[in-house]
Amino acid sequence: MQFSKRTIGIAAAIITVTIWTGFIVIARAMSHRTLTPFDIAFVRMIGAGIIMLPWGWWWVRNQAKVAIGADTKSARGWLGLSPYPWKLTATIGVPAALMYAVFVYSGFMFAPAAHGSVLLPGMLPLWTTLLAFVIIGTPISGKRWFGLGLIITGGLLVGGSSLLHAFDGGDIWKGDVLFLAASFSWSYYTVMTRKHGLAAIPATIAICVFAAFTFVPTYVVLALTGVIVSHLQEAPWSEILFQALVQGVGSVVISGITFVRMVETFGPIRSTMITAVVPSLSALAAVVFLGEPLYWNLLLGLALATVGIVFGVKSVTPGPVPANALPVK
Repeated sequence: MQFSKRTIGIAAAIITVTIWTGFIVIARAMSHRTLTPFDIAFVRMIGAGIIMLPWGWWWVRNQAKVAIGADTKSARGWLGLSPYPWKLTATIGVPAALMYAVFVYSGFMFAPAAHGSVLLPGMLPLWTTLLAFVIIGTPISGKRWFGLGLIITGGLLVGGSSLLHAFDGGDIWKGDVLFLAASFSWSYYTVMTRKHGLAAIPATIAICVFAAFTFVPTYVVLALTGVIVSHLQEAPWSEILFQALVQGVGSVVISGITFVRMVETFGPIRSTMITAVVPSLSALAAVVFLGEPLYWNLLLGLALATVGIVFGVKSVTPGPVPANALPVK
């Protein structure tokens, strides 16, 4: 049985939203466990790398033939592991693997997970809309601006009272700024996958390979020299394996592939508008699974975000992949 491109895209969107929502709920539930945010990032990269590096080795030798003019050496990929040459691997790896990880996990050191649940997915549509307009010339209609306004308003309703504590003093505002930077980094990665016409699996392999040779060794050096605090040795194996499974396999491998597949189907702006429902869904999931209180603003925020997504998704049909996009088999 063969499914249409749209059906696959819708399934990818559902999987992505589900995993992102679960990631935020789990981050809230485990915020006071043994591992530090940078420990979790390290375990995340290792968990993903165990799967994606061997897959990349196989992909480069059997499937990935990225033709760039007559440059046959570039078609071999980077280090025989990434399907793409060094320049393209770094182009998507720096924002998606290095910058996102550093910003988001540094943010968790200053601000609570509830702030990240609002700012990380909630600001993606705005950043992506602006970047897509500048980089690939995607037009912005009045309906899309209206949808963006509803989405941002819904997000502020969900987490506005919590975000206001950033003005009470302390370092919470630093975490919020870092979350915004992480959201911007992911939006840039989203737009670049569209600009270069990257497919879901090789793009995810590339960022995992880049992370394995940049973030992982950097973490090891900083942890061994005491520059950053690490509780990896004190953590029980059950916690480490759980984080590797949820963060590495779930958030990086599975949702990484489904997210790019969603971008292939709906385009970068519409895809990030769909994921804008995550803050409200995660807040409602926290009510059900973590016993957090249910307030009227959660339901209203979810309603506004949903209406905004409808306006944003239906306002413009996705344009063709840019003519300079790299062909990917």
